Amino acid sequence: MFDKILIANRGEIALRVIRAAREMGIATVAVHSTADSDAMHVRMADEAICIGPPSSSQSYLSFPAIIAACEISGAQAIHPGYGFLSENANFVQVVEDHGLTFIGPRAEHIRIMGDKITAKDTMKALGVPCVPGSDGGVPTVEDARRVAAEIGYPVIIKATAGGGGRGMKVAQDATEIDRAFQTARSEAKAAFGNDEVYIEKYLTTPRHIEIQVFGDGKGKAVHLGERDCSLQRRHQKVLEEAPGPVITAEERARIGKTCADAVAKIGYTGAGTIEFLYEKGEFYFIEMNTRLQVEHPVTEAIFGVDLVREQIRVASGLPLSFEQDDLQINGHAIEVRINAEKVPAFTPCPGKITAYHAPGGLGVRMDSAIYTGYSVPPYYDSLIAKLIVHGRDRDEALARLQRALGEMIIDGVDTTTPLFTALLNDPQIKAGDYNIHWLENWLKAYAS
Repeated sequence: MFDKILIANRGEIALRVIRAAREMGIATVAVHSTADSDAMHVRMADEAICIGPPSSSQSYLSFPAIIAACEISGAQAIHPGYGFLSENANFVQVVEDHGLTFIGPRAEHIRIMGDKITAKDTMKALGVPCVPGSDGGVPTVEDARRVAAEIGYPVIIKATAGGGGRGMKVAQDATEIDRAFQTARSEAKAAFGNDEVYIEKYLTTPRHIEIQVFGDGKGKAVHLGERDCSLQRRHQKVLEEAPGPVITAEERARIGKTCADAVAKIGYTGAGTIEFLYEKGEFYFIEMNTRLQVEHPVTEAIFGVDLVREQIRVASGLPLSFEQDDLQINGHAIEVRINAEKVPAFTPCPGKITAYHAPGGLGVRMDSAIYTGYSVPPYYDSLIAKLIVHGRDRDEALARLQRALGEMIIDGVDTTTPLFTALLNDPQIKAGDYNIHWLENWLKAYAS
């Protein structure tokens, strides 16, 4: 087991890793930019090292700065959290070349899953169901027309190196394919430096279902059920829940085993999430995230496991601490992402928090690194807190969430809390009757 680990991240996820490590008796090193000198993760870690100015490229994304911090502190391993360098295969290689351990999957698996075409081909070969689409990249508009006609409209054009909704365009019929193709390529080039795109069948009313998997790197893997992440704005998740409101036990067992078997076959190490579109009882693979997810707490709540602790254990060479049969769902959990944004425009609202009170009580968890007097910096993601509730069933979880939102106080900056208060009053949310397009349509009425 490691004596000391460095957390190459900031905010609530850095604090989350520090807590898990402390329970395991492992010392922690926080890195921070000059903008985060007073951040909670800096205060809570055993050691803290400044690695650069506010710009992420010169601090949290700087290979030399992070490796130097390990050498200075004597940290033996690096936990990347999510975002920043968590899915950067080149960084993983550099970490290993310096005799350090990356707490996550191997570089080869990050590379495979980082390219959406390669990921799809790999998953298809491993028996994971995929959305009908092109076999690889589509280089010309003529090819795009041909592939779209073969698949059948509507289709969606996606950047092979894409993420976060960038480089994605829908063509409802043949009259829209040329413009959608050119626009997707232009956006992909600007965002990722790579204009390669591919085409898939566009499902009209799917849900976004993701399967949490965990591998020991030695050919053994388990799944920890699914999360429903269908409530999205501009392809960014807003609310997540587990288990999914419409997934049956049979479907869960079937797709879960398929995913666990797939990652076991490639010797995957650590936590990973296989994401699907789900429609009419069928699952269609869209991508795999080779890291811990923002929404991992809902899975922890219903299974009673600490996924970060398990990441650290497996990275140190220890076996999984549970078998598939040990993993039984208990109740229902929901997470909402509290961002420093002003709704309904969702404009970022950095500033000083003048008062903060976290909700509490049975089944309530608040993952946050804010405090009264903390200044939310303008340089990073606007996520400032995650409110997670757990109940015996979905109705109890919804009631608990409503109560917890009413208790929460975050003054001094605007947050997305009013959005969730309004959502919980909607009959379709109460019924779990929504898909990936539902929130965008709901927000149009909410903003008017």
